Amino acid sequence: MSIVQTGLEQLLKKPTGFLSGARLGLLCNPASVDSRFRHARELINARFSGQLKVLFSPQHGFFAEKQDNMIESDDMMDPVLQIPVFSLYGKTRIPTQKMFDTIDILLIDLQDAGTRVYTFIYTMSYCLEAAVKYGKKIIVLDRPNPICGNRIEGNLLTEENVSFVGQYPIPMRHGLTIGELALLFNHHFGIQCILDVIPMNGWTRDMYFPSTGLPWIPPSPNLPTPFSALVYPGQVIWEGTNISEGRGTTQPFELFGAPFLNLEKILGYVGGNLIPGGFLRPVTFEPTSGKWKEIQCNGFQIHITEPDEYNPFSTSLRLLQAVIAHHGDMFEWKSPPYEYEYDRLPVDLILGDSDIRKQIAKLVSIDKIEKRWEKDLDNFLNISTKIHLY
Repeated sequence: MSIVQTGLEQLLKKPTGFLSGARLGLLCNPASVDSRFRHARELINARFSGQLKVLFSPQHGFFAEKQDNMIESDDMMDPVLQIPVFSLYGKTRIPTQKMFDTIDILLIDLQDAGTRVYTFIYTMSYCLEAAVKYGKKIIVLDRPNPICGNRIEGNLLTEENVSFVGQYPIPMRHGLTIGELALLFNHHFGIQCILDVIPMNGWTRDMYFPSTGLPWIPPSPNLPTPFSALVYPGQVIWEGTNISEGRGTTQPFELFGAPFLNLEKILGYVGGNLIPGGFLRPVTFEPTSGKWKEIQCNGFQIHITEPDEYNPFSTSLRLLQAVIAHHGDMFEWKSPPYEYEYDRLPVDLILGDSDIRKQIAKLVSIDKIEKRWEKDLDNFLNISTKIHLY
């Protein structure tokens, strides 16, 4: 039995009056379900008969079937409701007037990953901007931050590294729900659309996803479990390198490695298998797709033993530096393109600050690097606390 009722369930339990007679759109994917696995589009269609006119899908497609970045989805007809599905990761990532002409209110029900680079939150921000332009209303149906809401970590995005994996100066691990992010983008960063957030019931900031009692439906193919989401704020860095982040295996982001890694040297650099809140278990794996396809890789699986002590971004920065220190001759930064950026290094877009890449490559201590953003994190916490709903 779920402890938490999502914004979707709260809306259906007590609908707001202004939905009466309104033409509705819904931005969703397979993770948009209630605690009994019923999908949002069917529930909303049943509750507001004849009002749901169109659906929208984010990156990875309406069925969350697309594997990687820059693999686009086409518009389609929903096979269940027989209404149009507009892809916001296809011909356009920004809603067009034609798409919004069919609705009065857009409902957004997406499961975020709690990480700055996860693109669903920028699909949402583009919808907020389009709502201002075309005179529409947005309602965000809130869902849990799967990696809890009382921890923030990492540097803030710099203006030079704005992209589709980073639109606003927020930390890598932002500690907000998707509804709170909508409020932050809309009010603090000045979008100023007509916005309502339907909060959850029962969620507290110290909750990791397993504590909610809700079913975990992968929001994208390579976040199959809540544990993959918890390592993701750090392990996503490998996407900007020639080290496999575990795509093409059954444990993406929990696994990482490459054929040339000397595991004993890596462990020696980071101080052994025991890391704060976790354990590095040496593994051998063979990706079926992506980097090093069908080639044996040496690496590690990250096992999280104490979530409150585990710092994903800091941990992966240390591992990255260990690889560079011992395998500088084989290690490479991945070349563009990455998320429709054709000139800048993917790792700079992911890290959000090119100076971090340079300092890590120079083997500046991670502790020293992290001190650079302590004040920024304090400032962000002061700002974000004002829009906390829980």
